Amino acid sequence: MKSAQFSTFGGPEVLEIVDLPDPQPAPGQIRIVVHAAGVSATDPKIRSGALNFGRPLPQTTGIDVAGVVDNIGEGVTDVVIGDRVFGISDTGAAAELALMTFYAIIPASLGFIDAAALPVALETATRALDQLRVTTGSTLFINGASGGIGSTAVQLAVARGARVIGAASAANQNYLTLLGAEPIIYGDGMTERVLAFAPDGVDAALDVPGNGVLAKLIDLAGGPDNVITLADFAGAKEYGVHFSNGFADGPAFHAFNEVGALIEAGQFWLPVDKTFPLSEIAQAHRISETGRVRGRLVLTITR
Repeated sequence: MKSAQFSTFGGPEVLEIVDLPDPQPAPGQIRIVVHAAGVSATDPKIRSGALNFGRPLPQTTGIDVAGVVDNIGEGVTDVVIGDRVFGISDTGAAAELALMTFYAIIPASLGFIDAAALPVALETATRALDQLRVTTGSTLFINGASGGIGSTAVQLAVARGARVIGAASAANQNYLTLLGAEPIIYGDGMTERVLAFAPDGVDAALDVPGNGVLAKLIDLAGGPDNVITLADFAGAKEYGVHFSNGFADGPAFHAFNEVGALIEAGQFWLPVDKTFPLSEIAQAHRISETGRVRGRLVLTITR
């Protein structure tokens, strides 16, 4: 099978398309013919070596994946060959074939591209909202509300009955309104702009980009226990804020089976900003690293 791989850590140019043996599912796994693979913000960090889990080189890349089941490991009873599924790739999503342990049936109204945009953003946002105890009547502030995770968190929080104030660039203010948030512009004066919407502060705050605002979020949310960061590891240690990590905290994969009802009810939509063929994965990584993506980037894969 064709697969994206890197043999050394570095920039997007280290990615290459190679031929690898077709993977075979172990007990509890399924194999899919990949139709689409998401490019998450984590992928370039792993490729560059900034985020290193100690795996040997060369490494495949990609986590978010969607496709059609074509082989089933021993003990799997919840899908059959031919089912359309999305979820987390165990072997690298940017490939013609992928193995999966955590997956769900693709909602009927979604195509493969839209489904491949969901898994990492959906799991991460759900985990953070669970940890912040966001529920009906909560007021939540999201710093970095227009990217893939932020967009997802806004809609999931609104679906829970929460009021959401979201910070993003000036260009994304109308977009946040469409998602159900009350938008503000990030940057200098952000705290004052949040307080204009919520004079008594907020119940919880979610920091998506990790851009050094944890002290402000603690003040807005009434203490570090009401703040979660997804990217500011150093700041979390300094201020006593929880750094949410699916490996340490346990993933919220229950979200995969829950989102279908919201999608079919018209309460959830995660836009795909751009698509690329597998051969242009390096360009997808370059754009991801700019941080200026509304929604998700997705690779389209044909065999």
